[in-house]
Amino acid sequence: MAFWTYILRCSDGSYYVGHTDDIEYRMAQHERGAIGGYTVKRRPVSLLWSDQFPTRDEAFAAERRLKGWSRAKKEALIAGDWQRISLLARNRQK
Repeated sequence: MAFWTYILRCSDGSYYVGHTDDIEYRMAQHERGAIGGYTVKRRPVSLLWSDQFPTRDEAFAAERRLKGWSRAKKEALIAGDWQRISLLARNRQK
């Protein structure tokens, strides 16, 4: 079984990070407003990035890590700009 970590863009321009074992079903839940909380009042949402993990623990760990990232670093990840991610990580450490 695969698990996913994902980033959504909400209608207000904010980002939401989550994890699931069924990305299509979870997206449908977000789109219907079936999941209470952050995204329910910020619909519609769009999937910008996702990555697959072999275990729920790894997907959850990735979610927690991404939630701690700056907006700029999330945008670099979405763009696949690993050089910028590295630069942003170094700048934060200083």
